[in-house]
Amino acid sequence: MKKSIVVIHMHRRRTAAARVQKALTDYGCIIKTRLGIHDGVLDKCSDEGLILLEVVGAPGETRALEKALKACPGVKTKTVAIPL
Repeated sequence: MKKSIVVIHMHRRRTAAARVQKALTDYGCIIKTRLGIHDGVLDKCSDEGLILLEVVGAPGETRALEKALKACPGVKTKTVAIPL
C-alpha cells in the first residue's frame, strides 16, 4: 500500500488559477486532501503558489490529473508515492 501526493507549483498563479481549478474539479473524486499555500497578505499577493494533493484511486487517474495540470501554462507537477 502507498500514499500518493501530487505537488503542484504555479509560477503564474493569477493567470493559471482558473485552469488549475478546472482540472482539480474535473478530478475531484480522486482528491482526498488539498492544501494550498501562497505568500500573500491583502494587496501584496504573490504570483507563485503551491498546492499539495493527497490522491486516491487508480494510478491512471492520477496520471490523467497530472497531465491536465501540466497543460496549464506556468504550472509544474510531480507525483510522489510514499510506501506505507
